[in-house]
Amino acid sequence: MKSKEVFPSAQEDAQAAELCVQSPQTLSPSYRLAHRDSDFLLKDELRPVRLQLELLKPELLLQEHHVESTIIGGARIPEPAIAIKEAKEAETASAKDPANTTLARTAKIAKRIADKAKYYEEARRFAYLISQAAVSSKQNSSIIVTGGGPGIMEAANRGAYEAGAQSVGLNIVLPFEQRPNGYITPELCFQFHYFAIRKMHFLMRARALVVFPGGYGTLDELFDTLILIQTRKIKPIPVLIFGRKFWRRIIKFDALVEEGTISPQDIKLFRYVETAEEAADIILGTHP
Repeated sequence: MKSKEVFPSAQEDAQAAELCVQSPQTLSPSYRLAHRDSDFLLKDELRPVRLQLELLKPELLLQEHHVESTIIGGARIPEPAIAIKEAKEAETASAKDPANTTLARTAKIAKRIADKAKYYEEARRFAYLISQAAVSSKQNSSIIVTGGGPGIMEAANRGAYEAGAQSVGLNIVLPFEQRPNGYITPELCFQFHYFAIRKMHFLMRARALVVFPGGYGTLDELFDTLILIQTRKIKPIPVLIFGRKFWRRIIKFDALVEEGTISPQDIKLFRYVETAEEAADIILGTHP
């Protein structure tokens, strides 16, 4: 007989512990089962345990749902209608007070965001194409995984949803309001405390990384993946960067080569793409 059939489960023991007669002793926090004591689990000294739990919980649930390989991406650009509306509102506010430099700057930024809003639809279309292929093959491969938030993340989960496929959202606790978008498969929607563990889950099943114009978080995920491929800590995967014009303005990769801080071949670790169809063709293996 296997040992797991001899001993009561943790759940059975937890239920048995609730049957004890209440007394000053049994009501003391020290008497709580360790795994049922939230105050104990939240102690600073228990950080290593929490790290392990945060790694294991999504892993076990992804295994239960037979999620085999994933495509990841993210950024906070809103859908075009919202971006255009916000840009017009900012422009109107600035026009009413032309001497206000803050309003002028806000209007300028809002216009730039509206110009990039096309990527919302590209992300949505890309996720649809990838997810549709997965549904057609009846395999849990090429599952879309995002950071679970709004903008491009929402677009990607939305595209998968519209294709009738599952998608994963890896949300994270932040000091300001953060909630998952409504297109994530509920059973595959996770919340993290540690950025490091969240990034591990982004890559543990990654079949490709797809990057859209974004900020610190996008840069972090992009460079984390590139250094892991460069140092052969992970097997090479396609790294597709949407928006050559944007990224070449933000990051001078050629300058890094000229300065000798990366090798010429390191630039070949990624490639630029402009359309959902181009990116999907590369990942699905129909494009060289």
